[in-house]
Amino acid sequence: MEFFADYAGFLARTVTVLVAILVVLVAIAALRGRNRRVASGHLDVRKLNDFYKGLRERLEHSVLDKAQLKAVRKAEAKAAKQTKKAGKHKPRVFVLDFDGDIKASATDHLRHEVTALLSMATDKDEVVVRLESGGGMVHSYGLASSQLARIRDAGVPLTVCVDKVAASGGYMMACIGDKILAAPFSIIGSIGVVAQLPNVHRLLKKHDIDFEVLTAGEYKRTLTVFGENTDKGRQKFQEDLEATHELFKGFVGRYRSQLDMAEIATGEVWLGTAALEKKLVDELRTSDEYLAARAKDAELFHLHYAARKSLQERVGLAASVAIDRVLLSWWERLSQQRFWQ
Repeated sequence: MEFFADYAGFLARTVTVLVAILVVLVAIAALRGRNRRVASGHLDVRKLNDFYKGLRERLEHSVLDKAQLKAVRKAEAKAAKQTKKAGKHKPRVFVLDFDGDIKASATDHLRHEVTALLSMATDKDEVVVRLESGGGMVHSYGLASSQLARIRDAGVPLTVCVDKVAASGGYMMACIGDKILAAPFSIIGSIGVVAQLPNVHRLLKKHDIDFEVLTAGEYKRTLTVFGENTDKGRQKFQEDLEATHELFKGFVGRYRSQLDMAEIATGEVWLGTAALEKKLVDELRTSDEYLAARAKDAELFHLHYAARKSLQERVGLAASVAIDRVLLSWWERLSQQRFWQ
């Protein structure tokens, strides 16, 4: 019993020390986080030429014999020497990625990336945006589009590459490009506006449950989830959708005047080949093909603004990604038969 009593006392002291250390560490982390609020992130810059060069050299080492490899290296060194002697400077290509969700959350880093590149980019350079988005909230994609418009307004050539999808708000961003490249089976278009919400008023009424909505202003609330919707409210809601659609069409028409708006602003989507025929895109080409070709005569820099996240944000993001993957996996299983049978 004396042994257990001593052991319990030792355990209690150990736990106390550990808790004290943990409290100190948490306090230090909080202070450091407070000091870092101003510098909440950093810009990562990676030269993509090195990436493509590494791929090529790895293949050359595996395929060529020593004599051939030596000849290739000698030719490369000679070409580099001639370029340096002539004083030629390769044009610069700044590469950005935008992977859009319904809230266009990637705008948070896009705005900083655009600000950074515009601090030194000229009309001799080029910006390439690899864009993937099925659209989302109007105001969110309006802000995202404004970031790309900054590049266009500055006179820096802008190329938008779509490998998978640029629909609705995604195409609203893509249309700003001086040139739009799309993969043959990418999804393009959806120049339309949609809004939907459930209404459980009849269910509540059936169970004698009242739900009241008090507003100041005739159209402060048009359609509701719990209240009784009226024809007048539906009409106003539809008018708002039509007004938004007109703004959407006007925005696209401003940057793609060659489009037949009556034909393409129906909310439909087209695969890349059909989108090319309708002039929604300018060329059928993947981003890999385009960047690999540009790497031969230009310096490619990939920009990514990485924001610092707290522990809670990192844990929440990891959980969100895990849930998204599970849901996407099940959706692919459920939809596989419909698409491939």
